[in-house]
Amino acid sequence: MWIRRRLDISWRDLFYGIAQCFIRRKESNCIEGIQRLWPRPENIFPCFSVRTGFDLLLDVLDVPEGSEVIITAVTLPDMVRIIEDHGLVSVPVDITPDTMGCSRESVQKVITPRSRIIVLTNLFGGRFPADDIIDTAKKEGLIVVEDLAQSFSGCIEDGHPKADVSMFSFGTIKTATALGGAVMSVRDPDIRDAMTERYSSYPYQTRRSYLLKLLKYTLLKTATYRMTFGILVVLFNLIRIDYDRCIHKWSRGFPGPGFFGKIRRKPCVPLLALLRRRLNRYDRGRLSDQRSKGERLLSILGENIECPGTKAGNHVYWVFPVCVEKPDDAVDLLRRNGFDATSRHSMYVVPVPEGNKTDAPDEAGRLLAHIVYLPFYPEIPFKEIERMGAFLK
Repeated sequence: MWIRRRLDISWRDLFYGIAQCFIRRKESNCIEGIQRLWPRPENIFPCFSVRTGFDLLLDVLDVPEGSEVIITAVTLPDMVRIIEDHGLVSVPVDITPDTMGCSRESVQKVITPRSRIIVLTNLFGGRFPADDIIDTAKKEGLIVVEDLAQSFSGCIEDGHPKADVSMFSFGTIKTATALGGAVMSVRDPDIRDAMTERYSSYPYQTRRSYLLKLLKYTLLKTATYRMTFGILVVLFNLIRIDYDRCIHKWSRGFPGPGFFGKIRRKPCVPLLALLRRRLNRYDRGRLSDQRSKGERLLSILGENIECPGTKAGNHVYWVFPVCVEKPDDAVDLLRRNGFDATSRHSMYVVPVPEGNKTDAPDEAGRLLAHIVYLPFYPEIPFKEIERMGAFLK
């Protein structure tokens, strides 16, 4: 069976990361090495995770309590959790399924005198057109934050040039993963300096915890191969354990209690060293191969199946979702034929705040109620991509 997602990291990179846990390096050299890989090194702020960076950003911005943060209606619940922890109010703006973005008109409708920040979340590997939205937000005095955690396509660019902050993630299931780490591109030097100063007081992630994570995913990587995974699925079914739930749990970034204590940390030097290596050596040919397969699958599905986000620009097909009338039936059909599809996800529809007259994000709710994620990554051959598409037509 083709597993839904493989770790985007080689055995050599995993062993390199393990070795770094026993080597002493200067933190500053690793940070400067990461910064030099981007077009504007002076803007680059490496940190522990996107959640860490976003939380830190809201801390230094120190906007008045009760201020509104406009956010794309489909996002991770942790992002809303962070906003609320700072005494701010999340206001959703509904998405357009073909790009998974929002429109200038929908943003204009939700801006009020209390609006201070807008977070534009780019989903599934695409970049939705944002020029008009950013221009509108800037005219209203809003700080523009661009969430590109799912849309990394190499260090050749560092986000929309008009955004105040762009965020990239290299967590466990992300492109070019270092099993942790993030990069913030912060264009305002005063904000960046304030973040740097505040971040200096954070405790470090321990080498031991990072080593254990590397060892854990070195073991789990063996389970992502087709034959191994197929055997594990059979065994899990025999002992009546929901493997789908297990995979979902393993892929979560910060499970369990103590969320803010877990994210308010600095990355250990071995993580920074591996992140520098991953960014410096990342094979963009993988992304080209992934794009080709995504376009092939789209051509097979045609107009018969709704494929959210595929009309967004610069698409790298980080995941390949489809919307179907009966998600459970589609998942069952694909699994019976060797494809580990799932309707389980970590995304969240941001609710309208109580008393707010903003329209409910109905399109976002409809999409998440009908979404199925297909197994999709460069290792799946074209013939298998075509076979999978044929079952959905």
